[in-house]
Amino acid sequence: MKILVLHGPNLNLLGTRETSIYGTTTLDTINERLQVLADMLGFELETQQSNHEGVLIDALHATDAAVVVLNAGAFTHYSYAIRDAIAAIKKPVVEVHLSNIHARPEEWRHHSVIADVCVGSIAGFGALSYELGMRAALDLAG
Repeated sequence: MKILVLHGPNLNLLGTRETSIYGTTTLDTINERLQVLADMLGFELETQQSNHEGVLIDALHATDAAVVVLNAGAFTHYSYAIRDAIAAIKKPVVEVHLSNIHARPEEWRHHSVIADVCVGSIAGFGALSYELGMRAALDLAG
């Protein structure tokens, strides 16, 4: 079985970007931890990061993974195109966020336009959000 983990815009800057919000763990470290988990639990892992909405949409359309873990970054709050891509692929998608988007001071961050087409959301646990998302995805995929 295969899981696709998609990282959205600005996540390539993890470890240096607003560390008081996103922590000091780099994207490479997150991907390494996810690979260790994948190896331990016996599934194939594919990871991809893009700052471009269309690249994320194309990755959703093209995936042969059984389930997707998605941190859409700021696209979470306004990308109906990503929302529609999730709905179109008819595969379980787990939404993850490093910070608790509902507790952020910016009101616009409190709403996710992708939540209604995702099977669930995990937020606020830093890098652990991804690992929790993968475990949920494994449960869904059976």
